Amino acid sequence: MPTRTVRPPRRPLQVAAVGAAALLGLSACSSDSDSSAKPDPSGPGRLSGEVTVFAAASLKESFTTLGKQFEKEHPGTEVTFSFGGSDSLAASITGGAPADVFAAASPKTMKIVTGAGDASGTPATFVRNKLEIATLPGNPHKVTSLRDLTGPDLKVVLCDKEVPCGAAAQKALDASRLKLTPVSYEQDVKAALTKVELREADAAVVYQTDVRAAGDKVEGVEFPESADAVNDYPIALLKDARNAEAANAFIALVRSAEGQKVLSGAGFLKP
Repeated sequence: MPTRTVRPPRRPLQVAAVGAAALLGLSACSSDSDSSAKPDPSGPGRLSGEVTVFAAASLKESFTTLGKQFEKEHPGTEVTFSFGGSDSLAASITGGAPADVFAAASPKTMKIVTGAGDASGTPATFVRNKLEIATLPGNPHKVTSLRDLTGPDLKVVLCDKEVPCGAAAQKALDASRLKLTPVSYEQDVKAALTKVELREADAAVVYQTDVRAAGDKVEGVEFPESADAVNDYPIALLKDARNAEAANAFIALVRSAEGQKVLSGAGFLKP
């Protein structure tokens, strides 16, 4: 009787292989699940806390819009603004006022901060702005030029010469060889504009962005000499920023295409 070779059944090995594959699959699924459950460290939800921004008064409307947009994109953050004359803000920063970001209306006022070593990195110009004459609605005094502001019966307001809008106005007057004695010098551009809005002045030399923001409260008059006094606006992270990560993200928003669209809509010029 011939001897038969009995081979062990193969099914258990197949079952074992299938089981191992299944375990590997479960392990991979578990790993993927864990990965997706963890927040992406580069995602928008990673930022939190307060960002304090010191910004030129002329940026009030556009930066307020961008601040709300930033908070919406980064839940858990809060953007707090301090608007005013760039020279006063710079003095506050060098004096130790807590802030994360400084946006100035001129390189000269930014230099106050960088010269004191209070900025982190090199400031970047993000917009430009030019001057315009703000008159009473309807322009009752028929102001058509910068020269018209020198009339003896016209009450004109200027920004203080140390403020960027005041320095720019003086530069335009010097270029035109005109002398103007205002009824008052104001500490920032919004204060100068308010004088006209309240009819305490007949006209003021402000930025075109402020005329646009005022709507029908004033009437704007362009003048060619404004081309000789266009201001660059630099922005910088401050050295002692308490929330540098979120501050850098806000600066990135300001400089982004989305931020530039908001600023252009407010009347600012591209850098």
